[in-house]
Amino acid sequence: MDLDGKVAIVTGASRGVGAATAVALAAAGAAVACAARATDATPLPLPGTIDDTVRRIEAAGGHAIAVPTNLAVDAEVEAMVETTADRLGPVDILVNNAAITFPGDLDLPMKRFDLIFAVDVRAPVIASQAVAPGMIERGVGAIVNVSSAAALNAYPGQMAYGMAKAALERFTASAAEHLRPHGIPVNTFRIDVPVASEGFLAALPDWDHSDWEPPEVAAEGILWMLAQPPTYTGHNAGMARLRAEHGIMASRATRPHVQALGMVTESPVGPSPGLGD
Repeated sequence: MDLDGKVAIVTGASRGVGAATAVALAAAGAAVACAARATDATPLPLPGTIDDTVRRIEAAGGHAIAVPTNLAVDAEVEAMVETTADRLGPVDILVNNAAITFPGDLDLPMKRFDLIFAVDVRAPVIASQAVAPGMIERGVGAIVNVSSAAALNAYPGQMAYGMAKAALERFTASAAEHLRPHGIPVNTFRIDVPVASEGFLAALPDWDHSDWEPPEVAAEGILWMLAQPPTYTGHNAGMARLRAEHGIMASRATRPHVQALGMVTESPVGPSPGLGD
């Protein structure tokens, strides 16, 4: 896909990988809807708002809009797509990046379990359902779901988060088969090397971050995935493998790592909502 002139939605675009992806898409010529809860008027404890991201894009000469969205509310996810189409045009690209997590395993309250699944799984499905008919009609489009090493590995205190990411990757496989006849690729970009999102840095300020990649490295991989031909679909691909096989996402870490570390790196482990939102 040629990204120039396309209309994209990036969820969790207030910070971290989501913000970096929105900025990169705009630099490639796409008009970007930046969706998340955090705005200038309603900030969250973690740094970053979708208004910040829009200002970064506009300062660089790009085009973006802020679309305040609580991804735990079905109607707001649907409204996110409608607002984007009304203001920018039909949606060509959907990056389901936003996610939240809370610490806990069998002791995790079901209210929090349900909220994790609402944001991390249900919202991507609803958003995909909303954009797919238009993509099919126009014969152009691409969906990328952002996952984590937690989809494949059990980490203490991250039971529901890992389950949600595993479900998201299974959704990728099913949606890809459904949309394959229409030439609409659906892929997973799995973060399996350390990425220093603002949220994770705030949650773990005393850790050594010198071998963590900036979010822009992950954004490079997401854009590479979006730029592939429609036959590239149904992949649940990790950063480490993509880097090794395709020579993309060269390390920008102060002290580069040499392999995937199997860490949950895309969102903070704590009671606050995480990745990009």
